[in-house]
Amino acid sequence: MLFYDPSFYSEPVQNSKSSTSSTDRPQIKGKFLYKGNQKIWVRGVTYGTFRPNASGDQFPPPDVAQQDLAQMALHGFNTIRTYTVPPTWFLDLAQENGLSVMVGLPWEQHILFLDEKQRIGSIEARVREGVARCARHPAVLAYAIGNEIPASIVRWYGRVKIERFLKRLFTIVKSVDPDGLVTYVNYPTTEYLQLPFLDFVCFNVYLESRETLHAYLARLQNIANERPLVLAEIGLDSLRKGEHTQAEVLAWQIRTVGSAGGAGAFIFAWTDEWYRGGYEIEDWDFGLTDRSRQPKSALIAVRQAFQEFPLSSERIWPRISVVVCTYNGARTIRDCFEALEKLDYSDYEVIVVNDGSTDATESIAKEFPFRLISTSNRGLSHARNTGLHVATGEIVAYTDDDAYPDPHWLTYLADMFLTTSHAGIGGPNLPPPDDGWIAECVANAPGGPIHVLLDDQTAEHIPGCNMAFRKECLESIGGFDPQFRTAGDDVDICWRLQEKGWTLGFHPSALVWHHRRNSVRTYWRQQRGYGRAEALLEKKWPQKYNAAGHPSWHGRLYGRGSTSLPSWRPSRIYQGVWGCAPFQLMYQANPSTVLSLLSMPEWNLALGVLAFLSILGVFWSPLLGAFPFLIVSLGGAMFLASRNAHNGTFEIPKSPLSRIRSKLVTAGLHLAQPFARLTGRMCSGLTPWRQRVSEKFVFPWSRTMTAWSEQWLGLSERLEFLEQRLQSQRVIVQRGGDYDRWDLHIKTGLFGGTRARMAIEEHGGGKQLVRCRVWPQFSLPALTGVAIFGIFGTLAYLDQAWIVGTILVGFSLLLGIRMQQEYSFAILSIQETLSNEPVVQTIEQSREVEEKFLLPQPAPILD
Repeated sequence: MLFYDPSFYSEPVQNSKSSTSSTDRPQIKGKFLYKGNQKIWVRGVTYGTFRPNASGDQFPPPDVAQQDLAQMALHGFNTIRTYTVPPTWFLDLAQENGLSVMVGLPWEQHILFLDEKQRIGSIEARVREGVARCARHPAVLAYAIGNEIPASIVRWYGRVKIERFLKRLFTIVKSVDPDGLVTYVNYPTTEYLQLPFLDFVCFNVYLESRETLHAYLARLQNIANERPLVLAEIGLDSLRKGEHTQAEVLAWQIRTVGSAGGAGAFIFAWTDEWYRGGYEIEDWDFGLTDRSRQPKSALIAVRQAFQEFPLSSERIWPRISVVVCTYNGARTIRDCFEALEKLDYSDYEVIVVNDGSTDATESIAKEFPFRLISTSNRGLSHARNTGLHVATGEIVAYTDDDAYPDPHWLTYLADMFLTTSHAGIGGPNLPPPDDGWIAECVANAPGGPIHVLLDDQTAEHIPGCNMAFRKECLESIGGFDPQFRTAGDDVDICWRLQEKGWTLGFHPSALVWHHRRNSVRTYWRQQRGYGRAEALLEKKWPQKYNAAGHPSWHGRLYGRGSTSLPSWRPSRIYQGVWGCAPFQLMYQANPSTVLSLLSMPEWNLALGVLAFLSILGVFWSPLLGAFPFLIVSLGGAMFLASRNAHNGTFEIPKSPLSRIRSKLVTAGLHLAQPFARLTGRMCSGLTPWRQRVSEKFVFPWSRTMTAWSEQWLGLSERLEFLEQRLQSQRVIVQRGGDYDRWDLHIKTGLFGGTRARMAIEEHGGGKQLVRCRVWPQFSLPALTGVAIFGIFGTLAYLDQAWIVGTILVGFSLLLGIRMQQEYSFAILSIQETLSNEPVVQTIEQSREVEEKFLLPQPAPILD
């Protein structure tokens, strides 16, 4: 933490070195920093602050600085972090030594800086002046607009005010140096600050446990999302821990950052010489050199670790087979092949499966040194299995013909396979920045390939354009299911692997660039296709879907375009007692139930009902009351679409009109996507009324079923058997909670079902009488619909609106019949399951047992 020293500010000095063009400036590409086409790994060290000189600069004399910078370059560093704005001569020396500088823009952040308008204006003016002194200098890597605003200050003002102020500083920097990169250096105590406008994410992290650091870096990577993560300070005090321990810890800290996919790190600090708040700091020795610039053992250890960054090439890496399945992918497949040729990995092969393409795909594939297999068109899963069958690697990685990988894609995947037991591992897929404005809108629209995480490192789903598996695991489950010809295969394979007890991992820097659809028409067709794939998945995995036909994920969905739903309640920040917790987390409140419904594809059916009732209002005016509900529902959907479009990630356009155009199109895609998915689902049978129903009528009252067993089983075992058998009949089964008096909730549809409670009587010798109490459970919307349609239909008859009355009463009757059919099917499913249990006698035999033991029966057994 630095205190503001106004003496460092002086008049701006014209850069003595020539300014750089925008194409030569550092840029952000996904999770990494680039300069031109060269990826930059930040191998950095902090420098200063030092006692101010006569000019007010907190830097040593030029001759000392030159020696320091030369030694930094000699020991493999390529970046310096300063905490104050360096003079021009220092930037010139850094450039001469091949070093870049992350410039700190200091201001009085340790006091209540937002209380006075004059102080705010002074801070903004000094930030503007500091950037002007360095703007377009070729040695500048980025600007840091702040460093660790104290948690008590953030807590005093609230995070929103701090976020807004930092965004103002960001805007000021960009106005002076538009091509300069901007970051803010945060720390764990205020990690909850939401700063999505920053070019990359920086954190100061001091953790002395390798496992804890690795886990926390995974969390920070999810906070960074699609942006690079740089550790702005890591270090250890050699005065207290010893120089040997300092060297050992810094080495594994650097290697841990590289393994976690970080874009780099800064070691704190170059020297033990440190001046802060008007005093020389003599009771901390974090430097790689001592105060007389004599190297410590940590300097050599850091040099060796940075030489291997991000991952050591000396390891024995597993052989990986990369499989690309393609059907008429000539438009984008050349990008894929060229990137695969440039992979920075020692032992891999590329297998191209041409699934009956009729365009130039095959001729393009023959231009590259890959193994090409051409087949008739048999679908995506067949093609994936073909690649799996001929793969020689112990790991099989899949990407699509419209995607191309980062050079270190396989390296990160392999490292995670070597250090975990995951059966499969995936990574992010990002849209290329130069695909056009329509593709950019599609990238910010819902329905794209996203990953689902159970925690920071464990996935529930990894998308098919970026997934890798242990070959033995894929072969043990029979590969991919051939019924998924165009989509859904990745979801199915993930669920099947997890069903076997294996886990999936996620590496945030094992990324591929994935072209999005470049027209609204192809996006619509894609979403319809995904809807059809969901229908196939629901038939195979009914337990994964709710009664309305919507998949239920246990984890959190990540990826651009995911629908963000607001909550009526604010998020909560864990701050600890008196705000003193070292790691302060923000817990997002659950989204509003009403807004969640508006985002579901099935809600379009409710809109259709409201629209139909509004039309009937022309013939019977009371039904015009449905029209306001229709308008409110449409307005809510438009609000969500506009909000998500506004929060989208867009490249800065050349004109305000183009930005407005992009957001309008994106909002339209947010509105269209649920309807496209719904049509695809319904055309393939995935409807809210898809479940089987019973033609046999069962009265909707509580009843008890009994079954006699000659073999002892515990209550939990019997309930698990009942649950599994019901799920095999495509029945949705929900377990009761800790405070529920029911054991299972059986849903056979959207409208009706039953709940069950089981008890077991012990009769000696392992013999048991199983009792299962069941009672009807109808959904509140269904009951409400029956009542409303029935009441309004009756009122319409009384008003002599015979046609309208008939329609409304008909709706009420149809809905009631459907509820009864679903309930009857649930009851009969339970009866069938109990009677077919292998260790249980039939229900009729259990009656004889009850009579023998004179057991009372509370309710009649269902025949």
